[in-house]
Formats: sequence, structure tokens, C-alpha cells
Amino acid sequence: MKQAVVTIKYDEEKLNAIKQYMEKKDADFEAELNDVLGKLYEKYVPQAVREYIESRGDVPPAIRKANKPAIRGGSNSGTVSVE
Repeated sequence: MKQAVVTIKYDEEKLNAIKQYMEKKDADFEAELNDVLGKLYEKYVPQAVREYIESRGDVPPAIRKANKPAIRGGSNSGTVSVE
């Protein structure tokens, strides 16, 4: 599946603080954002549409997992850029 780049504007000082404290907990900033986007996808994209997208066969395994009944602790892949 083709990857998209997401760019958002966010307060620089707050972003730096997020990254600083995530680093202390060995948390991956990009992975966390991907997880949030996956949850938004599950919340707003109807199941039938997700099934159609998955049926096309060009969906990464992580997105396929997101289409299954909700299981806590899942992760989604993708590319996210934040300035």
C-alpha cells in the first residue's frame, strides 16, 4: 500500500516536551502517532469500507489487524511526519 505523509502544525515547545519525556520512557513518537491514526481509522471508517480496502490485497498486515474485532494493544504501521 502506498504510504502518505501527514503534516500538522503543533506548538513547538509542547512537541519538544512530548519527545523529551517519551524518550525517557523509551517510547517511539512515530509508533504512538501511527497507533492513534489506526484508532481514528477504526473509529470513523465503516467496517464495510475497511473490508473493501483489505480485499484489494494491497493492505499491510498491521492495517488488516486493525480491521479485526478490537483487541487491546494493537499497533498500526505507516509514515507520519510532524513539523
